[in-house]
Amino acid sequence: MGHCSMASLNHPILDQSFAVIDQEFGDHSFSPAEYAIVRRVIHSTADFEFKHLVRFSQGAIAGSIAALQQRVPIVVDVSMVRQGIHTLVGQTFQNPILTAVEFGTPALPGKTRTETGMLHCLATYPTAIFVVGNAPTALMALCHAWRDRPSAQAAQPPALVIGAPVGFISVLESKQLLAQTAVPQIRIEGRKGGSPAAAAILNALLVLAWEASCQDTTP
Repeated sequence: MGHCSMASLNHPILDQSFAVIDQEFGDHSFSPAEYAIVRRVIHSTADFEFKHLVRFSQGAIAGSIAALQQRVPIVVDVSMVRQGIHTLVGQTFQNPILTAVEFGTPALPGKTRTETGMLHCLATYPTAIFVVGNAPTALMALCHAWRDRPSAQAAQPPALVIGAPVGFISVLESKQLLAQTAVPQIRIEGRKGGSPAAAAILNALLVLAWEASCQDTTP
């Protein structure tokens, strides 16, 4: 797993930015792990409104930390999310990263390339971590697929779904559908989100998982 050090994961400017956020964040009821995730989203967006928008399902953080440590695949919707996470993935657990849009040619009838790719990745890696930062239609397709799965397949839920598409068309609907779907999830409510925010959530989880691994290996 390499040298167990956090120093290489945080640039000094990142730590300085976190200090500013800590000063300005104000009162909250997040757990330390939840706060670490929300703080990283705010850092990536310079938008404190995210403190009111991030939602965690019960056990989502602990389950995703274990999955990352076990090097489960990470499925992202678009290349911008991949670009946002590949450095930290490489510095930590080196999980395989799959980009759905690259698996979506040719697209299935009535579906986008990203939807098609997401469904392909779901069929191949049903227990992966799925990260959606751009394509609400892909998130909706995933939710419908999970809800329509036979009971035998439903016994293999995804390790985590990060639902953070951004925009005006189908975004609210996709997040509402995710909220109603019984899968481990971290989602950003409302119209806000985007690839930087989605990548920030995954990166924060990577740091938490790496910190936990370091504690486990400390004599």
